[in-house]
Amino acid sequence: MYMDEEDMMMMRKVLRSDRGSAGGSQGQLTASSAAAAGAVGPSPCAACKLLRRRCTPDCIFAPYFPAHQPHKFASVHKVFGASNVNKMLQELPEHQRSDAVSSMVYEANARVRDPVYGCVGAISCLQQQIDHLQKELALAQAEVVQLRLRQFGSDANAATNSPETASPSPTYVLSSSHQSRSFFSMDLVDEASMRPEESLWSC
Repeated sequence: MYMDEEDMMMMRKVLRSDRGSAGGSQGQLTASSAAAAGAVGPSPCAACKLLRRRCTPDCIFAPYFPAHQPHKFASVHKVFGASNVNKMLQELPEHQRSDAVSSMVYEANARVRDPVYGCVGAISCLQQQIDHLQKELALAQAEVVQLRLRQFGSDANAATNSPETASPSPTYVLSSSHQSRSFFSMDLVDEASMRPEESLWSC
C-alpha cells in the first residue's frame, strides 16, 4: 500500500510535534532538578554529616566544625559526645564558644594519643622540661659568678703589684736618713761653736 503526498506531509508534522514536546519535557525536568538542588543548599557541616542528620541554618556546630575538617568533630565526638558538646556550647556566650571548641579539640586529640593521661601527660612532660632547664640556668649563672670573682681577684692582684703602689726605693730611704744625720750634725756643730755663756740650756 502506497501513501500519497498528503499522508506523508501529515506524518512529518506529527513527528515534529512529538519531538518538540519531548524536548520541552526534558527542559522542564532539568529546571526542576536544578531548583531541587538549590533548595537543598550547601553541604552540611562535619558534625551533621557524621551524625547523619539535616544541617539547619541555625546549627550550633556549623560555625566551629566546617565540612572540610571532619576529623575535628570526629575526635571531639569520640571523647565528649555530641550531646555534651551541644550542651556546653549552648551554655557559653557566643564570643567564648570558639575558644571552648579549640580547648575541646586539643583535649580530645591528646586523649586519643594518650588514653590514660591525655592532656595531663603533655603538661607533666612540659613541666619536667621546664624544671630541667631551670636547673641548667642556675648552674650557668653560678659559673658566671665564679668567673667574675676570679676576674676581680686577678685585677686586685695586678693593682697591688703595680709600680705605683710599690714601697719606696732603698736609695730614697738612704737619702732620707742621710739628710736626717746631716741635719742633726748641723745642730751639734752650731751648739758646739757657741760659747759657754751663750748656751741654749743656760738659765
